[in-house]
Amino acid sequence: MVNDREFLNMKILHTSDWHLGRSLHKNKRYDEFESFLDWLYKTVLEEKIEHVLVAGDIFDNTTPSNRAQELYYKFLCRTASVSQNVVIIAGNHDSPTFLNAPKEVLKYLNIHVVGSITDDLNDEVLILNDNRNNRKSLIVCAVPFLRDRDIRKSEAGETIETKELKVIEGISNHYNSVCEIALQKQKELDVGIPIVVMGHLYTQGGKTSDGDGVRELYVGSLGHINKDIFPGYIDYVALGHLHVPQKVKDRDSIYTQTNPSFENLSPHPALNSPVEIPKTKIPPVYYSGSPIPMGFGEAGQQKKINIIEFDNGIMSIHEKLIPEFRVLRKISGNIDDIKKELLELKSTASSAWVEVEYNGDELIGDLRELLESVTEGSEINIHTIKNQRIKDPIINSIDTTETLDELTENEVFNRCLILNDIPLEQRNELTAAYDEILLHIHESDVNAE
Repeated sequence: MVNDREFLNMKILHTSDWHLGRSLHKNKRYDEFESFLDWLYKTVLEEKIEHVLVAGDIFDNTTPSNRAQELYYKFLCRTASVSQNVVIIAGNHDSPTFLNAPKEVLKYLNIHVVGSITDDLNDEVLILNDNRNNRKSLIVCAVPFLRDRDIRKSEAGETIETKELKVIEGISNHYNSVCEIALQKQKELDVGIPIVVMGHLYTQGGKTSDGDGVRELYVGSLGHINKDIFPGYIDYVALGHLHVPQKVKDRDSIYTQTNPSFENLSPHPALNSPVEIPKTKIPPVYYSGSPIPMGFGEAGQQKKINIIEFDNGIMSIHEKLIPEFRVLRKISGNIDDIKKELLELKSTASSAWVEVEYNGDELIGDLRELLESVTEGSEINIHTIKNQRIKDPIINSIDTTETLDELTENEVFNRCLILNDIPLEQRNELTAAYDEILLHIHESDVNAE
């Protein structure tokens, strides 16, 4: 009897971190989000994608605007008509109860939502059907963002180090348990269908970008989650949270790169194949990244989605480039350098949004007026001006060219520490306590009763 897995052909699309509703210094970006979702729908259609995986941070906050919701549901309805399944997990920016509210209705469109963990880990293991051939085609471990309270019990007198260890242990145990359930289901089906893990977390080796808004997921343990939590029998790990599209590096791998776009992988171990993946090996772990630059720290960064293709049991990974729907530019230098780059942009009839960082020696008080006179008559929008000439932290804190919108919560707190002359030896402890308060605020689900 020929193994069904040998004839399995399908395409999976991995995307994440849409952050629908996000603004940039109070400038709305709905046109960019709509352009991206239109492009993504057309990609699903043209590439004949069977399964769409969205790995968290669908919305930018827990109370998305009506416009953000409209974009979300419009995309889901259109995509459900041309794909077989859509799987969505919550990220740390999402409201679990908001995402979960319509999940029973969305199931009728083969849209599967996992907003939070439940008492039954089986709820996070989805067996997706190939609706054309009426057979099982994919097992997905759909693990939502694991909140601190989901994975450890707080105890009085705990040190930060103890909390970190408990968090890491809790995350590892959760993923191991879910993956073991998936492996057992694969054996019960008696066919070697692939297993894909979805998650929203920060793994060691992952690259971030300045100003991407990535919050510390767990107090003190940012970046401490080891890639080894993903067992070797997993075919692909689709992660969200980091905005830089990347394969997590620094791992042993039996996979071979054949060209810049595709990566041919060995057959799944469930096949009757002479090639077997040792249990000590780690599957390919990818972040698809954000689809548009979320801040000027991501300006010029090429955005991507991943398409995972199975062809007669062989998996390949293709990174598809996302068009640039809005040009963001970051310009730095002395006044002559900045003027030159702005004039070059102006000569191309650019409508770019620009962040300027002035680091010249001359003290210029009317910097914004000067630069806006250079761009006058164009559609260039100078969003932010950072005047590095003003060195003193107290003066810098009241710089009129800077607004509170441009600072993160941690930057504001750090400036408070500086302005109040808090000794360096006390800052780490105070910052850790502040981070724990922020964590509690960000994890509060305002939609839950």
